[in-house]
Amino acid sequence: MQIKVLGGGCKNCHTLADNVKLALEQAGIEADVQSVTDIQEIMAYGVMSTPALVIDKKVVSAGRVLKPGEIVELLMK
Repeated sequence: MQIKVLGGGCKNCHTLADNVKLALEQAGIEADVQSVTDIQEIMAYGVMSTPALVIDKKVVSAGRVLKPGEIVELLMK
């Protein structure tokens, strides 16, 4: 599983990345987690507001910081 946190490096972006790590621990899932700060790559996903979360090349959230429990639900889908 590949997970990307898209954003410019703001506080919310770091919080979302931390919450992704917590969610992976809670769910017992291993994944490749990357933080993407390159604006061109972010725009390639069609994301207009950050932070955004991409799971296996699909944008699942944009413009908000998901809680670990919400991320676990997305991971289980």
